[in-house]
Amino acid sequence: MNLLVLGGTVFVGRHFVEAALARGHRVTLLHRGQRGADLFPQADRILADRDGGLDALGDRTWDAVVDCCGYVPRVVRQSAQALRDRTNRYLFVSTISVYKGSDQPGMTEDSELATIEDETVEEITGETYGALKVLCEQEVQSAYGDRALIVRPGLVIGPNDPTNRFTYWVDRLAKGGRVLLPNRPSQPMQLIDARDMGLWMVLALEQGLSGVYNANGQDETLTFGDMVAACHKLNLGAQLVWADPEFLAENSVELWQELPLVLPVDGSGDGMQQVDNSKARNAGLTFRSWEVSARDTLAWRQTVTDEATPRFGLDPDKEAAVLAKLP
Repeated sequence: MNLLVLGGTVFVGRHFVEAALARGHRVTLLHRGQRGADLFPQADRILADRDGGLDALGDRTWDAVVDCCGYVPRVVRQSAQALRDRTNRYLFVSTISVYKGSDQPGMTEDSELATIEDETVEEITGETYGALKVLCEQEVQSAYGDRALIVRPGLVIGPNDPTNRFTYWVDRLAKGGRVLLPNRPSQPMQLIDARDMGLWMVLALEQGLSGVYNANGQDETLTFGDMVAACHKLNLGAQLVWADPEFLAENSVELWQELPLVLPVDGSGDGMQQVDNSKARNAGLTFRSWEVSARDTLAWRQTVTDEATPRFGLDPDKEAAVLAKLP
């Protein structure tokens, strides 16, 4: 196949491109060149901003377009409309945050979607992100009909993850010592390695799939405790210190932000980690173990020299101060 990838140099898109090239497909990357400019020398490259810069594509055609970086409906509309007659299929990477009922386990591709009162809003926040992705999906579906493929991932992990969510736990447990953990080991947890997702996206295009697929993790029975156990194998000498959420709140330790991947104690977000992904699994989606993801993520993390402040994770000095209050 001849593939056009919008983005493709950061995380999910990067692993999609790796899988596509490995399987012998031709890839053209459209991106701004701000990150990953030296990646994939065997791919064609067009440096442009997708917002207003699609003329750089000329009159070329592709078998499929893969949109890895669409967040604003207006911008997605540009590419969906511009490429409608120049490609056979449009794969849009969405999110399970499109669903309205975050406390409802077992959501399927047909579950109720989030809405936003002002559809012209373009600021991406925790409140607008999911609803804006819904509108992006609709732009693609309107332009392509049964030629549209919508993939809704959940929490994505693995090498090259820019968020530091899973990576925080990998790195922290590997360093050893006393590790502060929220006492929510039974919290449901669905994680998908970006490499598994990228490969499945390639396979889905090869099969000519269309429609909507949840691609959100292994199954509904795994937990936060299972994830910790997988990361703990990187350094069994690390001492796990489980603290009650009430104690953490009293000491201003934020779940999710400072202790990543940990959902509200009242269970109001647990449904987002119990989403039905059987449709994608029946279409060939498979998963590597969390132990493998942890090992490979650590190997990648140890090569990173960028010391920019991570988006998620607990400051070591703050962790030490809180741990000093615990036996």
